[in-house]
Amino acid sequence: MEKPKIPVDMILKHLAEQAEVHQMRVQKATDVLLSNLDTEIATTPYEVVYEEDRVKLKHYRAAQSTEQTMKTPLLVVYALINRETMLDLQPQRSVVKNFLANGINLYMVDWGYPTYKDKFLTIDDHVNGYMDNIVDFVLEREKVEQINLMGICMGGTFCVIYSALHPHKVKNLVTTVCPTNFDTRQGLLHIWMKWLDVDKMIDTFGNMPGDLMNFGFLLLNPARLMIDKYIGFMENMDNKPFVENFVRMEKWIFDSPDVPGETFRQFIKDLYQKNLLIENGLMIGGRHVDLRKITMPMLNIYAQYDHLVPPEAAEKITSVVGSRDTENVCLDTGHIGIYVSSKTQKEFAPKIVNWLKAREDRYEPAGKDHTESASRRMRTSAKNMSPSLKRSEESSHAGKKELFFDNLQGKQGIRDHP
Repeated sequence: MEKPKIPVDMILKHLAEQAEVHQMRVQKATDVLLSNLDTEIATTPYEVVYEEDRVKLKHYRAAQSTEQTMKTPLLVVYALINRETMLDLQPQRSVVKNFLANGINLYMVDWGYPTYKDKFLTIDDHVNGYMDNIVDFVLEREKVEQINLMGICMGGTFCVIYSALHPHKVKNLVTTVCPTNFDTRQGLLHIWMKWLDVDKMIDTFGNMPGDLMNFGFLLLNPARLMIDKYIGFMENMDNKPFVENFVRMEKWIFDSPDVPGETFRQFIKDLYQKNLLIENGLMIGGRHVDLRKITMPMLNIYAQYDHLVPPEAAEKITSVVGSRDTENVCLDTGHIGIYVSSKTQKEFAPKIVNWLKAREDRYEPAGKDHTESASRRMRTSAKNMSPSLKRSEESSHAGKKELFFDNLQGKQGIRDHP
């Protein structure tokens, strides 16, 4: 029986056609990559209204045609890892623009770039130092008694701690992809952190290098983050909008400040390894972080497919705080997609806006006299002192202040506030 002939001519013709298609694609990709790409991030106008050491406070300006409908300002606190520019990554997918368009008076903390001199800064310095000074500044600037506080990832953990220590200054608390329960085996990151020799790492580096953290995050899912992503880029590099968004994301990913060493050490030891926050045993600046003192309304948003802060790490917090007005929202996305995916643009920011507006006039502020006196006291020292020096100066009064806070809260009924 005669063997069938291989249609060489057809094969060569097909290869020639494919080569021509790829040649045209490469030519188009070359034109795209050499064109004037719009890859700027964080383009929404803002004003720096407060500075302390490396830390800045941004106040965003809405378009003149937009009416500011909420009196209570919203202060957003991002993580120390990566940058707050994620919330304003793309013009069409910007949480910042979405907030402003809905009448939010928006402030955001820019943690800046820590240097070697910042290696001794602790969680106390960030929460009771920088954050508290910023809150007091906003209270005075806006002539209000409380703020709405929103924290993202590690910044959300800071906001939970702050709200427990300073409940009289927070009207509503919003946490997003925020790790609070570290006793979970969901996600490789939590397993790694349990066994990390953080003392050796920080004693060696001083600060936790941002580039090293980036490399670690890539290793959590190397096939997707180090191979698939770039294959996808090659397949779409003739698509200008895709290329622009890809470059924007890469710029954000590799803009990775170091984390102050003592803050990183304490975060790993007390939270990842001992789980003291959710167990109500965390001490910050000599004060007990009692989650039962978080009596203000709380909205907790997390992502179903988050490989950094899995649902188990985020969802428990609302069941242990003192508030009777709490809500958990789980979105069908990942850690970054919650802010930039086209789907969550219609869910994430609108949910927060509507939730805050529904509570704008519902709760009466507490602790007016104390807030104003504490505000004056802290602002006076903030202009001339670093947080660590301020903590040292006030340590001799810590006992009196703690007793004063407890007595004041008891008199004004903050613990029983709905």
